[in-house]
Parts: sequence; C-alpha cells; structure tokens
Amino acid sequence: MTAAQEISAPAPEPVLRKDRVDYAPTARSVALSRHRTARLVLQRGLPGMAGDAAVIVSELATNALLHGAVRGRLIRVDLTLTAAALRVAVSDPRGERLPRLRQPGADCYGLGLLIVTRLADRWGVEPRTVGKSVFAELSVR
Repeated sequence: MTAAQEISAPAPEPVLRKDRVDYAPTARSVALSRHRTARLVLQRGLPGMAGDAAVIVSELATNALLHGAVRGRLIRVDLTLTAAALRVAVSDPRGERLPRLRQPGADCYGLGLLIVTRLADRWGVEPRTVGKSVFAELSVR
C-alpha cells in the first residue's frame, strides 16, 4: 500500500435526495422548515425518522434565528439523504457565533443543542465563506 492510499478518504456516499430552501429569518420559517422536513422524510419512506428530523431542523433553525440572523440575509436549510444517513444542515450568516452545549436555565432556555445531541448520531459546525452551517446526522437504519 502506498502512502497516498493510506491517507485517502473513502468515497462519499451517493446522494439519493437533496433539498435546499432559503428562508427569511422569522419564527414562521422555523415552522415551515419543520413541516417541510417531516413531509420530505415521510415521502422517502422513512416514517421512523420524520419526527426526529423535524425536531432537529426546528432546533437548528431556531438557533439560527436567535443567534445567527442578520437583517436582510436568509437562513438556508439543507437536507441530504444517502443510503447511510440523513443530514440536516442549517446555515446562517454569523460565522463568529458558534453554537455550544450549555446547561439550560430555569426557564428551559438553552435546551436546543442538548435535544439535537440526544436525537442525532452526530452533529457539528462547518465554516462557510460567509457564516456557518450547523449540521446533524441521523443514521438510516
């Protein structure tokens, strides 16, 4: 085995379905993205994942609205389905405001990423040219 073979990454999974929608940074957009996500996951024959995916997109979109919104800029929701995973990603223009897990306050504020952590198999943040993308992945079982 050559050195190049040792460090090469595995081939990415083929994408079965991709959906991308830009939303205005409003509370209504959170609800719209949640309903769209549930519907698309159901249509792909994954009823057991629809609820979790809807909650995840709702939490990530809410965080983008509260912590990443900039007047006049949109929030993007990407759904990517492969044979192995459903990836939910929400992008916003505030790359300097990175999400972090924290203990919720007495008013239950701050539970979003804890919920995502419980539902998703993994989550993370990726920088973008402008802003960031926060993603969560659910394994297709």
